[in-house]
Amino acid sequence: MAVSYDKLWKLLIDKKISASEMRKRAEIAPNTITKMRKEQEVSLTVLSRICDVLDCDFGDIIEHKKGQNV
Repeated sequence: MAVSYDKLWKLLIDKKISASEMRKRAEIAPNTITKMRKEQEVSLTVLSRICDVLDCDFGDIIEHKKGQNV
């Protein structure tokens, strides 16, 4: 499955929150942010924590890339 976290990075800019601050508030590991920057899959638990911190839904932070397989 190919995913994009571009929506997440844009949302962080809009909310004026750094990736590091979001990571700490969501209590996720630094290597998870690295995986996301490389557009690799992360667990739904991680995405849920991020959504809780940013007060948003999954569709606001992740997007499926159609027609692309990893």
